[in-house]
Amino acid sequence: MNIPIVTMFYDMIRWEEKALVEAAKRKNIDLRLEDARERFFDVTGNDLPDLGDIILQRCVSFFRSIHLTAFLEEKGYKVVNGFHQSIVSGNKLYTSLALVKNGIPTPRTMLSFTSEASFKALDKMGYPAVLKPTMGSWGRLLAMLKDNESAESIFEDRESMYPLYQVYYLQERVKRPPRDIRSFVIGDRVVAAIYRVSNGHWKTNTALGAKAENCPITKELEDLSLRAARAIGEGIYGVDCMESPEGLQVHEVNSTIEFKNTVPATGVDIPGMIMDYLSDKAAR
Repeated sequence: MNIPIVTMFYDMIRWEEKALVEAAKRKNIDLRLEDARERFFDVTGNDLPDLGDIILQRCVSFFRSIHLTAFLEEKGYKVVNGFHQSIVSGNKLYTSLALVKNGIPTPRTMLSFTSEASFKALDKMGYPAVLKPTMGSWGRLLAMLKDNESAESIFEDRESMYPLYQVYYLQERVKRPPRDIRSFVIGDRVVAAIYRVSNGHWKTNTALGAKAENCPITKELEDLSLRAARAIGEGIYGVDCMESPEGLQVHEVNSTIEFKNTVPATGVDIPGMIMDYLSDKAAR
């Protein structure tokens, strides 16, 4: 029996990367570690390194990840998650467009490029609303817009920031419980789900103190999570959903998932399942 060779690119060793290393040992998978910060690649040449049967992309830096993945895929390597999947899931607007195209319930969202146009969008959509950066994670730079006055002060700050933050991605505030749901999709399976329960703040990111609790995988959650993942493309994702009066709505699909809080909350061996998935995919 051939032992699969998996190369994991990273730029930071966190709990997740350590858990993946341990899972590979348990699964008898040859996992090779590559620090992206220490490697260089000849874009115009053909002297390519041996990177095994499949590559797991675990760089925390989004821009480092997509540039490296673009190079690797173009040179014929098999990468999880792939370039297209990483680009779409790494940008909230691109994700929204993919969800809408595939008929997946998602919060009402407006796009604008100036504060003046944003006020017009808010007049149409109504308050309260949430302003999000199209790229970013861990709840950073999200802002609650309660009325015109609060929006004005926040837009004023955005106008002096990097141009990326002058792309106004405005989303209705969904009437939900003080929690949201993150489900974990590996290939064609929903393997686990957690409630992210707020600690009193309107944001539900565990990086900001929200508590992870086991969430039952209902038929509705399973179906919606798989549809959302397929809208992006096959891979490994964290799908974020909200419980609205009309049913579940997907508001984000995340690549390079974190599962430090999920494994103890659910008892599910997510790193082991990731290694199994990579082994199976390498053999295809």
